[in-house]
Amino acid sequence: MASSHPSLPRETVVGLVRESYASLLSSARIKTHLIPLTERFAKQRLADITKDRDSARPQVLFVCVANAGRSQLAAALTHHLSGGSVIARSAGSSPADDLHPHVRELIDEIDGVEGQETFPKPLTDDAIRASDVVITMGCGDVCPVIPGVRYEDWAVGDPALASRDGVIAIRDDIQARVENLLNTLKPTS
Repeated sequence: MASSHPSLPRETVVGLVRESYASLLSSARIKTHLIPLTERFAKQRLADITKDRDSARPQVLFVCVANAGRSQLAAALTHHLSGGSVIARSAGSSPADDLHPHVRELIDEIDGVEGQETFPKPLTDDAIRASDVVITMGCGDVCPVIPGVRYEDWAVGDPALASRDGVIAIRDDIQARVENLLNTLKPTS
């Protein structure tokens, strides 16, 4: 991983990978896939710390406590509806082991989004700093305030408390909000 980021000192990359592993380990009950998840998480974090704000695509971070439902749906819908022109991330202050089953099903139905690629991730300062917009999903999570980052709070229902039909209604609510959000983001030239 260090060779793919020659602008960073090797110690920085190694430290970030170790920290990513430790963060995921602390919330994992099942540790079977910890190495590939660490690799994905560390790649996201490395992209965040090396982001060039002047030329990068807009980036949105969706935050909810467990990062197992609404924030994951919002990120998947943002990626899909923007055609990949917006980087969409999600994270949580206390990540769950896995996505809610109904949420995983809905993410699997979204074209261009791999449900198996989504997993609960801890919230990091790197992700907030790299974001143009940080959106909390009405779950009481609080994020550090970074100058130059726009913050919003969306009061959205919790999929953990909903039936499959309820989760579909939550998805539709999030989709309408994402469509409005995308109209406010400036694409890079």
